[in-house]
Amino acid sequence: MTLARLALTGDLVRPARLTVPDLLSWPQHRVAVSFECATSGTRHHRFTGPRLYDVLADAGPGFDPGRRKDRLRFLIAVTGTDGHHALLTWAEIDPDFADAPVLLGVSIDDTPLDAAGPQLVLPQDRCGARHISGITAIRVDGGYGSAGPAPAAAARAPAR
Repeated sequence: MTLARLALTGDLVRPARLTVPDLLSWPQHRVAVSFECATSGTRHHRFTGPRLYDVLADAGPGFDPGRRKDRLRFLIAVTGTDGHHALLTWAEIDPDFADAPVLLGVSIDDTPLDAAGPQLVLPQDRCGARHISGITAIRVDGGYGSAGPAPAAAARAPAR
């Protein structure tokens, strides 16, 4: 069996390529989730996996300790094999802020996802729109691409 891999990239000290068996090295959490889908009704599933926060914190996000609350400017972009994308903020998953129990599901309904790849599971979301199957990439970005965040002065500049 070929194992699916996901790439952790971006503003990280330790970027990585991880498989579902790799994700088993973090503490595992189990959640029962109900997603209300407009087209197919309510779906019920049980997921097991590590918290996204634990995996990303271990990768060493490039927070600037000299900037107050620097971690609040970081975004997390998740991409799946089917082209779906979801965007989260660091504040959503950080225990000091929203502490959302976002998981990287390594099994669904007790079925391992080794070949399919992990799934992004947001138990707090009522609808499954940010649920991503077969994650191929997670990018942590504190600079918003090569341009970086807009300077405050530029945001206040009058239009000409």
